[in-house]
Amino acid sequence: MDRSKLTIPRHVAIILDGNGRWAKSRGMPRNYGHSRGAKNLEVICEDAWNIGIKYLTVYLFSTENWKRSKEEVDGLMKLFRSYTKTCIKTAEKNNMKVRVLGDPTALDEDLQESLRQLVESSKDHTGLHFQIAINYGSRDEIVRAIRHVASDCLAGQIRPDEITEELFSGYLDTRDVPDPDLLIRTSGELRLSNYLMWQLAYSEFYFTDVPWPAFTKEDLWLAIEQYNGRERRYGGN
Repeated sequence: MDRSKLTIPRHVAIILDGNGRWAKSRGMPRNYGHSRGAKNLEVICEDAWNIGIKYLTVYLFSTENWKRSKEEVDGLMKLFRSYTKTCIKTAEKNNMKVRVLGDPTALDEDLQESLRQLVESSKDHTGLHFQIAINYGSRDEIVRAIRHVASDCLAGQIRPDEITEELFSGYLDTRDVPDPDLLIRTSGELRLSNYLMWQLAYSEFYFTDVPWPAFTKEDLWLAIEQYNGRERRYGGN
């Protein structure tokens, strides 16, 4: 297939799955897999932009991930601290604009501050729009949006009959970001796991058995090729 003739999806969302299993298969602890996955994310961000993708949204930590072992959660938080500091430098180097999806208030204050610095320092960048979903759950996002809408209704700022899909989308964490054209989930799982359920209503899905730490630019191209092989239709016509 001539890749120069492919339609590149404007927005790709990825569920970064398989870090722990990838590490276990190599006789290493789960957090080693998370560390390698974070390094791979830096590479894929650059690859995505070079391919022509404008928006990339990744699922780093879900609202359900708090149920994992304390050792693994503590390791992830330590990794996020390191990754956030690195990402500030990477965003500056690559002109990448970063925003955070989810509810950061459950995170330690120092990590919240690092995330604020990351977003603030990159807000005027014009390269890849990179969305990090951390302490994110789609149901939680929708509930938070509904509360905000209800509050604005009570305050008289909007009327119930003015609520449309477009207006409601403006209350979501992804406001001003186009819905994903393509969702990629690595490591063979075939579910959404409470990820961007409103935004993925018309997205194409691509599932691969490749675990995230082993996911490469070539795997990204394979997803885009399959995306191009599908007929994009809406409403079942």
